[in-house]
Amino acid sequence: MLYGAMNSPVRPLLDEIRSIGEMGFDFLELTMDAPQAHYIVVEDQKDAILEVLGRFQMSVVCHLPTFISTADLTPGIRDASVQEVMKSLEVAAVLQPLKVVLHPSYMVGMGQLVREVSEKYAFESLEAIVEKAHSLGLCLCLENMFPGSQWLVTPEDFIGILAKFPTINLTLDTGHAHVQDPGDERCLRFIEMFPNRIGHLHASDNFGREDSHLPIGAGSVDFPKIAGALKSIGYNDTVTLEVFSRDRDYVKISREKFIELMAIEY
Repeated sequence: MLYGAMNSPVRPLLDEIRSIGEMGFDFLELTMDAPQAHYIVVEDQKDAILEVLGRFQMSVVCHLPTFISTADLTPGIRDASVQEVMKSLEVAAVLQPLKVVLHPSYMVGMGQLVREVSEKYAFESLEAIVEKAHSLGLCLCLENMFPGSQWLVTPEDFIGILAKFPTINLTLDTGHAHVQDPGDERCLRFIEMFPNRIGHLHASDNFGREDSHLPIGAGSVDFPKIAGALKSIGYNDTVTLEVFSRDRDYVKISREKFIELMAIEY
């Protein structure tokens, strides 16, 4: 298993990479968001990024832009959002990432009132992004979302998508899956239904109300049950500890807790 941590896109990128490297992580999950990790910044600092990654013997997973609107009802906003992803993919390819993570489109504002239209736009955007990633030789992993996002929340939502796009995998986000699901049945169904399509994992905790990115063990996610399910399918790939705290000792503690959970015989 390879373990990674995320940079904060509001902090200088090279400082973030050094900090994560000094904690002994196997890879950086590079969140390609403005202001400090937009694709323009990443492209400009490419040589330095690769040098620091090499110094710490870290690989990279690229997380494509989050705060965009690829299903927006306004064509100009939607087109610009898709272009942000396309350009980010091109820059990501230069870094030779293990994989790239994509958030599905959000259904927000007026889009929630015309779901069929929003989903049509979301699907069209996804189709273009998948084709681009495939052309660049990138392994694209589509992330499950929390209920408020309105799209690709349950395992059943992914059946048609994963059948339509055989080149992509699933990023299973434990925090997203736990929101409004106190028994973690949604997360367990993802593991049961797609044992061969889970290509990446985001691990964080919360209390089921919002995606609060707490350290493992600080919320109510049933990680022993999830770890047991992952072991049952032989998952042995990449895990990002998506823990957001000012004190990064909690990221390291979460990694150690996850390692311990995966070592238990269930």
